[in-house]
Amino acid sequence: MILLDTNALIWVEQGRGRVRSLVRSHRRLYVSPANLLELQFLIEAGRIRLRRGNVSELAEDERWTLDDPPAASRFAATLDLGWTRDPFDRLLVAHALLRGWRLATCDTVLLDRLRDAERLEV
Repeated sequence: MILLDTNALIWVEQGRGRVRSLVRSHRRLYVSPANLLELQFLIEAGRIRLRRGNVSELAEDERWTLDDPPAASRFAATLDLGWTRDPFDRLLVAHALLRGWRLATCDTVLLDRLRDAERLEV
């Protein structure tokens, strides 16, 4: 199982070649509520635009499943992730670790900190 970080999610949504093999691999892809909140922030700041629809519609895309583990467990898992000050990275890493899934990311900080079994470089 693979949880997409927000950049990976944006690239899949935009059909970027960098993630084409990930989509074609037929591995189960998941997104987090943290992805959706971060996307909304980026849209409101004028930093990105979705190809079609809005964040709520993106959540319903059939290429992935929205996963929502218990918030208390997810937030508790973020407490051990003091190596990043990015709240969205903390939430996404905690989500992936809590589920035992790999996080698909290109973020060098995350790639350096996560073990091979916990990450998938895109």
